[in-house]
Amino acid sequence: MTAELVRGQNHPLSQARLEVRISAGTPIVAAAALGDENGRIHGVEWVAHPGAPTQPGLEVSRQAAADHRLAVDLDAVPETVHRVSVLLALPVGGTGPVRFASVAAPFVAVTGLDGEEIASYTVTGLEAESAVVALELYRRQGAWKVRAVGQGYAGGLAELLTDQGLTPAHQLAGSINDAVAQGLARSVQAPPPRTADGDRSRQAAAPALGPDQGGTAPQTGPVPPVPPYGGQTSGSPGQSGGPGQPTPQQPSYPAAVPDPDAVTQPSAPTAGGPIDYSHPRRQNAAPPPPPPTAPPAAPGQPAQPVAGDATGWSMEERLYNQVWGMFEDLARTTAAYRSAVDFAESRMDKELEQVLSDPRSRIGGQGDAAREAARARHAELVAQAREALDRDLAQLAAEADVVEPALPPAYARWDNPVWHGYRVPMEMPMALRLGDLHLPEAERVRIPMLVRLPLERGLWIDSGAAGSSDGSFTDSPTMTRLAMETAVAHAARLLAVHPVGEFTVHVIDPAGSGAQALVPLVQTGVLAAPPALGSAGVADVLGRLTQRVDLVQMAVRGGAADSLPPGFDTAQQLLIVNDFPHGFDDRAVNQLRYLADEGPAFGVHLMMVADREQSSGYGPLLDPLWRSLLRLTPVADDHLADPWVGHAWTYEPALVPPGSQILQQVLHQVGAARTKFK
Repeated sequence: MTAELVRGQNHPLSQARLEVRISAGTPIVAAAALGDENGRIHGVEWVAHPGAPTQPGLEVSRQAAADHRLAVDLDAVPETVHRVSVLLALPVGGTGPVRFASVAAPFVAVTGLDGEEIASYTVTGLEAESAVVALELYRRQGAWKVRAVGQGYAGGLAELLTDQGLTPAHQLAGSINDAVAQGLARSVQAPPPRTADGDRSRQAAAPALGPDQGGTAPQTGPVPPVPPYGGQTSGSPGQSGGPGQPTPQQPSYPAAVPDPDAVTQPSAPTAGGPIDYSHPRRQNAAPPPPPPTAPPAAPGQPAQPVAGDATGWSMEERLYNQVWGMFEDLARTTAAYRSAVDFAESRMDKELEQVLSDPRSRIGGQGDAAREAARARHAELVAQAREALDRDLAQLAAEADVVEPALPPAYARWDNPVWHGYRVPMEMPMALRLGDLHLPEAERVRIPMLVRLPLERGLWIDSGAAGSSDGSFTDSPTMTRLAMETAVAHAARLLAVHPVGEFTVHVIDPAGSGAQALVPLVQTGVLAAPPALGSAGVADVLGRLTQRVDLVQMAVRGGAADSLPPGFDTAQQLLIVNDFPHGFDDRAVNQLRYLADEGPAFGVHLMMVADREQSSGYGPLLDPLWRSLLRLTPVADDHLADPWVGHAWTYEPALVPPGSQILQQVLHQVGAARTKFK
């Protein structure tokens, strides 16, 4: 029976190998610290955190996330350790929540490796605190117990670690924050939250929101293991998918600065006030459920998938929500499979240790039989986990097969027939497809990578030579060419999905090395001006865009948006920068950093095509620039992470099929529409 702890209460632990599961409504940092009899941390090597995720007997997540699983082996911690403290903190340096009063109460559960919950604690009563000791596992008279602590610190991790006796507390806190920032930079940004009415219709009933969906943390009952695709619980966002209401059709200079660093759904207003995601021309109510387009499934059989099987005000929004639901379902069911395999391996290791520890069974037929039985049980558990995974993957693959052909141009691959009927749109779509994502356990299930529009962070197409996910190696010249072709494909898609006159593209190509790849954009006349060459061209384009951001920023913050100069271009602006840092002096570098930081909030977006190694001479000066951009690659690479579990997903860019003329056809229509518009 699960012990539901309150602050200060303890409970005995009968197992040495444990998992600590954490659920929150927003990305948080999870760490674990070893302490002596007095709770003091002897050194940085006694703290497991995203920058150093493994320590003796501990393993924590490598990034901030709404859900965490911490592995604890109490038999493996040093003899001098008497406490293991679970630490939670809000990420710093972004525009997300800065105190726990602004987020849902974190829910922490201690479970066995089989997922059976031993004790749980909801960390309530936090106000201005940004870091908290959630609970501690402590040794008393040779036995281990768990105690609910809930001690918060308004000074963040630095104050928390100082209070636990760590001398270099501020330095370690800085290292943790840097590691978290790097993890956030590689995470795909999740959509805003939805209400309980926004759950995908596959559910038989709409349960109350769990802590990872922005609701109140559960007060009773255990937190079950991550469920498979077909059996989501209230804490499983496999049915959550996306926002319940669409992003407003914002002007080019929104009055509120968006949250570029948010990775998962914000469950409560941030320190800067609430964010209103409601459509300005629609009533503020839950969106309607999807229409019943498929016949009911036969008893015992899964429901037949249909396109648009999610809530939303339009088919576009329902498809968007459905794609995000598939993304989350695949992340969760894969996490369940990996957890089951880990449990099977841990159980087999323990059984083999018991065999080897007994001299009577170490050798001979009895020992061989015990080892064979342990391996057989391991194989059986893994086979059961794989069977469940395959069942879920089959349903996801069937759903992907019906969703992919139904996607609108903004969400579709370039080989989708929908592009052959392309017409310049009248409204900006909710989101844009940048490529596909998949996991090694599910090669056949490809999830469209959709990002919300307008873009909330810039894009970095990495042109550095690197090995791809299939083991092949691409040299630097080839990567440079592929990176520029990828950037052109992304820019063409952005131009194609925006109404005429609402999106403008500028190009900086100091050495002219991208001329061949830029031909489709240049010949169709969709660029604002010919690509800028040399240091003079770099200075001119950066100067004009910097001035534009300054003007819009002053107008918006001064409440005088209608006072902009006559003829001011209110369209969203995209700046493609190739071959950085060639042609950039110190002033140009500072202007580029300014555009990366301030531009997205005021309608100016960056697309960098660069090899980070070529700018290594600037040292750490450019680290914030690279972290502010979403890194994409021109070849398949497993560098992106989901915002729920933190899997490493293989990203494949959305490229035009070889020999296809669809990109030129679409750009010709965009160029013709621009000519008429002028």
